Amino acid sequence: MKKRFPFFSLSAKKKDVAFSGVVLFLCLALYFVPTGFEGRLPRGIENAEGRVISVDNSHMEQHGLVLSGSQGVEVELLTGRWKGQTVSTGNHFLGKMELDRVFEPGDRVLMNISSIGDVITMAQTADHYRLRIELILLVIFALFLLFYGGFVGFQALVSFLFTGLILWKVMIPLMLKGVEPILLSFGIVCVLTAIILFLVGGLGKKSTVAFLGSITGLAITAAMALYFTRQFRVSGAVLPFSETLLYSGFAHLNLTRIYIAAVVLSASGAVMDLSMDISAAMNEIVRHNPDISRKELFSSGNRIGRAVIGTMTTTLLLAYSGGYIAMLMLFMGQGLPEWNILNMSYVAAEILHTIVGSFGLVLVAPLTTIAGALLYVPRKKSP
Repeated sequence: MKKRFPFFSLSAKKKDVAFSGVVLFLCLALYFVPTGFEGRLPRGIENAEGRVISVDNSHMEQHGLVLSGSQGVEVELLTGRWKGQTVSTGNHFLGKMELDRVFEPGDRVLMNISSIGDVITMAQTADHYRLRIELILLVIFALFLLFYGGFVGFQALVSFLFTGLILWKVMIPLMLKGVEPILLSFGIVCVLTAIILFLVGGLGKKSTVAFLGSITGLAITAAMALYFTRQFRVSGAVLPFSETLLYSGFAHLNLTRIYIAAVVLSASGAVMDLSMDISAAMNEIVRHNPDISRKELFSSGNRIGRAVIGTMTTTLLLAYSGGYIAMLMLFMGQGLPEWNILNMSYVAAEILHTIVGSFGLVLVAPLTTIAGALLYVPRKKSP
């Protein structure tokens, strides 16, 4: 067996290192996997960083807080094969504050450039250039993880990258292609849960217990989200940009099922966190008291779970409320009664999101405790 499967003969530390290497390789492979939607833009468009030299605001009009018209912009290209060239373009306003942007001399911008050969045929300002500061922030985050967590921090960083890549390269493209969103979301969550828990927690009982508790809790969460979305009569159109998505050539998509998939995906992170907290605590109890019975371990696990679920459910409430704080301010500022606000589809969708996700958290605590009691303590030690 050892000759055929040398992985099983490695020490626990070496297994973790090997598993981290496998996941890191998967990250590199996913990075080069095409999504299938790269060719939707016209060919020949390239990106370049530019610096705004001057602007012409003579055709820009402001009506209260809303802009209309356009802004003339002269930009010096700083990267790419046209580095050093100066181009003139227009910045057209849509009348939407969340999409419109106003440029000033000295601003760094991301340019979309069309060309024929070495001749620029069109240059368009995409937005302010944020890629550099995003990269700097990511590097600071990665260095802090490595400095504080050591090898565990490295594993956490790999799991972070893997999660982002599998969502962008696998889940979103498959949803756009019409794959059933709920099943896809649950399958992706199962893979992510396994990779993250076994990567960060190690290949052992601790991660296995957390995985079993997480997946069982998420399966119940998915079932509840599917049932109560129908009862609430919530449409997936409450998702930001959902209507725009339909009119962009994806009218075949079922927004409501995408909304349910988003509920499951959103709850998965907190569920993983809670299940690992309980599993790790139970593991420590068994390590310090190997003779503990299943009944005693189950009771200890329940006490740990009760102490954690209170803050975790509040965490979900704060996270979801923070994303829709402007909407709640609008409704309150208009003087709408509380019952009208709570009955609105947007608010009802967030209530469903919060309660179903919190219910999954409450369920995962006893489920993880049961799995821990069964796996950590051999059957013969039961009283």
